Amino acid sequence: MSTRTIETPRGTRVRVLDFGLADNTPLVYLHGLNGLLDDTKVFELLAERHHVYVPELPGYGESSGEDLLEDMLDFTLHGWDVVVALGIHRPILVGHSMGGMVAAEMACLAPDAVDKLVLVDAYGLWLEDEPIPDIFAFLPFEFGDYLFHDPERAAALLTGGTDAADPESLRDFFIGNARSLGTAGKMLFPIPNRRISKRLYRLTTETLVVWGEHDRLMSPAYARRWGALLPHSRVVSVADAGHMLPYEQPAALARAVQAFIP
Repeated sequence: MSTRTIETPRGTRVRVLDFGLADNTPLVYLHGLNGLLDDTKVFELLAERHHVYVPELPGYGESSGEDLLEDMLDFTLHGWDVVVALGIHRPILVGHSMGGMVAAEMACLAPDAVDKLVLVDAYGLWLEDEPIPDIFAFLPFEFGDYLFHDPERAAALLTGGTDAADPESLRDFFIGNARSLGTAGKMLFPIPNRRISKRLYRLTTETLVVWGEHDRLMSPAYARRWGALLPHSRVVSVADAGHMLPYEQPAALARAVQAFIP
């Protein structure tokens, strides 16, 4: 793995993680609402066949310029700005959670510029009979319950190695968490419904929808709805995984992606 920082024409500065050989097919992975956690296994597995680029969204970690992004169109164009800045032509887009919504919007905006699309427990749709919980109303201990199927994985990854006995470490953790949620709120608050369903007629890219069988944040009904709305799609369910499927079942996700992309 290597890291670098790129700057987009808009002025955002983005930390990018690189995995795999430069000559391999480019795959851009857009992370979810919790950002990049301390586990890169899924990227390493995907990098066995692809050159994996993992840009960190402004407002998360070391990336900056979140004040320049105000709405869904801004985040969508930012995604394409990053692709251009990386010098990538027709990437495979893999988006998890909130990143899945951005990836789908990118494919709606420029369907011919995407090779294949993978949506992993993706935000973007809204079902009246399956409302998505308001993450901005969660107490800190509730995130793990809703995001992970395995509580031990939740405890290990969500704290980011924070030392609960160190006041400075706790302060940095909560400040970073608030900053990230502030960025996520521009897309997901008060409800994560930006009417993407009205634009999906433009999404002609072949799409794989992968869903955690035990996703408590967005039930598997959302996977079925994505599948129904996208004629060029297939849906895969992964056992023993919640919303944070890439961190709970990285090998299963990598296998699904590799089976989807010859």
